[in-house]
Amino acid sequence: MKYNFDQVINRKGTYSTQWDYIQDRFGRSDILPFSISDTDFPVPVGVQDALKKRIEHPIYGYTRWNHDDYKNSIVNWFQSQNNYELNPEWILYSPSVVFSIATFIRMKSEIGDGVAVFTPMYDAFYHVIEDNQRLLLPIRLGSAQQNYQIDWDSLETVLAQDNTKIMLITNPHNPTGKVFSADELRQIVSLCQQYHVFIISDDIHKDMVFPSAVYTPITAYTQKEVVLCCSATKTFNTPGLIGSYLFEPDETLRESFLLELKQKNALSSASIFGIESQIAAYNTGADYLLQLIGYLQNNFDFLTNFVQTRLPEIEFKQPQATYLAWMDVSKLGLTSAELQDKLINRGRVGIMPGKTYGDSHYLRMNIACPISKLQEGLKRMEQGIRS
Repeated sequence: MKYNFDQVINRKGTYSTQWDYIQDRFGRSDILPFSISDTDFPVPVGVQDALKKRIEHPIYGYTRWNHDDYKNSIVNWFQSQNNYELNPEWILYSPSVVFSIATFIRMKSEIGDGVAVFTPMYDAFYHVIEDNQRLLLPIRLGSAQQNYQIDWDSLETVLAQDNTKIMLITNPHNPTGKVFSADELRQIVSLCQQYHVFIISDDIHKDMVFPSAVYTPITAYTQKEVVLCCSATKTFNTPGLIGSYLFEPDETLRESFLLELKQKNALSSASIFGIESQIAAYNTGADYLLQLIGYLQNNFDFLTNFVQTRLPEIEFKQPQATYLAWMDVSKLGLTSAELQDKLINRGRVGIMPGKTYGDSHYLRMNIACPISKLQEGLKRMEQGIRS
């Protein structure tokens, strides 16, 4: 079926983090937000139908995830989308990708140990690492404008340190939109194995990859000292339903994670609607994804043309993946605080400051919305900057 991503759906009054709680991030509630990493698009029809059917059953009791319907939906999705043969025994449920990451950080390192990361990075990782009393070890990753350059010498120097126990990557990368190539993943694996560093890969944006790049799960290159964490929630706009999964090839580590999940945290029962939406999204969502990628591409094309013609001081190159525009605003000659003041208080638009992710020279704008919203947001951005 044909999806209408142009449709504007009013999300106010739904307890939406992005729309109803704008003031929490930007200090005022009368602005147009492009912040939180969910979309303004309806879920696929197959997901909506599955949820409606389940809601009609009047009992919402404790729910299992460890069954063929759940695991096979993931196996078949990776086979059809990525030509990747996945062992269903590797699959475990988790309430969220960040829960999985935090758990493996605690399982595979001690207090005071180092976690190597590419920066800038998803802001939650700063807390996950530092609030678990681990040392954050940054390696600079270039933006799209810099051809996503990896400083391999710095990476090896960090991995070679005795206290570096974990390498945390996001593939595709948030916020730059980089998709790690097969050669890059092989090299990362080789270095981590050389220095006995455990790899955690957050692949939650793996479906939203544009034709210029190819995504491959890191577990295609190693099944030792690695975990891959993922979810359908970003692609199909279901994060409020709760649920993610992970691939762990090592049976001992699977048992250790289940001990954390079930015994230590009592999280073995999954969200009913998270399970139903996960299965339905992967079983019925291929056409939705294809149309979504095309729509996001058109939005990125509009953004590219806008900044080139109306705001040429802003440097932007379309990402290889995700719905996040990572824009270099350093040539505006404004501090991060000055720019945010112009955007929020004059343009009435909420765009995340790059310093949230580790680089104050950038803005991160979520463009997963109807084109009319993007057009209005860019107009407001221009008005704020020019004011």
